[in-house]
Amino acid sequence: MDHPLIDLINARIAAAERDGAFDKLEGAGQPLPTCDDPENAVMTRILKENGAVPEVVALIRELAELRARLRDTHDRTARAGLIREIALRDTRLEIAKRR
Repeated sequence: MDHPLIDLINARIAAAERDGAFDKLEGAGQPLPTCDDPENAVMTRILKENGAVPEVVALIRELAELRARLRDTHDRTARAGLIREIALRDTRLEIAKRR
């Protein structure tokens, strides 16, 4: 069953083509990017455009930052806190890897 406005939609698209609205679009003439997961393609694109990363990647980055802070910290109390944070993130990383 066609959409009730299909004729109007097609007319608007044809008018836009005649007016050159689709000329000089980014990626025009290029093949579409491959899509490993077509059902979630839109969600994946939105996440990627907004800098979202998998949990494992985020935890690895956090661990690297915490370890760098630990190297530069000389206060015993601060070091103990950083060591606890590293242990917590390390555990979360191991759990995330198993999913």
